[in-house]
Amino acid sequence: MKGSIKERSPGNWAIILDVGGNGRRKQKWHSFRGTKRQAQVECARLVSELQNGSYTAPNKLTMVHYFEKWLTHVKPNVSARTHERYSQLLMHNLAPLLGGKLLSKLQPIDISEAYAELVKALSPRTVDHCHRALYPALRQAERWKLISRNPAALLEKRDRPRVEKKPVTVIDAPTTATILDLARERRLFIPILLASLCGLRRGEVTALRWSAVDLERSQLAVVASTEQCDNGSIREKDSKSGRSRTIALPAMVVMELRRWQTQQSEELLRLGIRTGDNTHVVTRPDGDPIKPRKLTLAVSDFLEPWGVTLHKLRHTHASLLLASGTHPKIVQERLGHSSISITLDVYSHLMPNMQGDAAASLDKMLAKR
Repeated sequence: MKGSIKERSPGNWAIILDVGGNGRRKQKWHSFRGTKRQAQVECARLVSELQNGSYTAPNKLTMVHYFEKWLTHVKPNVSARTHERYSQLLMHNLAPLLGGKLLSKLQPIDISEAYAELVKALSPRTVDHCHRALYPALRQAERWKLISRNPAALLEKRDRPRVEKKPVTVIDAPTTATILDLARERRLFIPILLASLCGLRRGEVTALRWSAVDLERSQLAVVASTEQCDNGSIREKDSKSGRSRTIALPAMVVMELRRWQTQQSEELLRLGIRTGDNTHVVTRPDGDPIKPRKLTLAVSDFLEPWGVTLHKLRHTHASLLLASGTHPKIVQERLGHSSISITLDVYSHLMPNMQGDAAASLDKMLAKR
């Protein structure tokens, strides 16, 4: 088995593989973009695959048709919101640039050029999300033997738009207390309380039911989350990372939840609605669950003078705990991060004294000798 290369135009090459047998000559042609040396390396790789039996013949499946195929395949395995996001990133953002290309001929340089074009109209973070959708899609194509390797996996970070990491915005304890005082007589008070003093995500706030709240033991269980799809429908799913968690409640939260439980029961009873364990903790005045986006908009309007959002109150919860000396592992458990490395990565800038404290502890230990 052997191969050769032929330049079609500057930077565009044909890789010709001889795959014939039994005295008959048969060839497979591959297109390649790059330098002559890169084309030679690619030719040698394809010849090696022919020899070891891992070669994948080129097919006529275009990228846009493959995107449709993969989106259908992955739909049962992800949430509705995630599927909508994948569809938007692949079909709306990437398909106009890559959709007409053959899957079997897609090269890393094609992807890199598409990202460079996208960043002219989209933020680097959105382009990074495009990569996070394209990568698993092409990885599945590799598993299906439609391609011999994932071209997106060959891109290094420097080949993609750089995403600037911004420190999270938080507020201090006095400001948090002020916000809670001003919100106390509003329906927004409980969501703000749950975010700032318990670290709940928006979807976890809207999905919380009284059955998950144990006021006698001063704790609540986060077992579900609500997501809102682009068509406005609401879907309840498992909490993020698929694991439930139990959160110990401060005395203030227990007291306010008791007060709200009584108030909510009285309000809904006047409408002929009897509350129970299955009732959502946060509802509209008519007793229906509140939609996550509606909650975000309402809370954001209220919090605008302080420059924070509902999600930033969750960050505030983490910052207050870390400032008080709470171990990051406990913060991770309360926030529901899948690993402590995520907690440390997001909030490391809020712990500037940890190095100094570590050095002081060593001095203190050695001074006792």
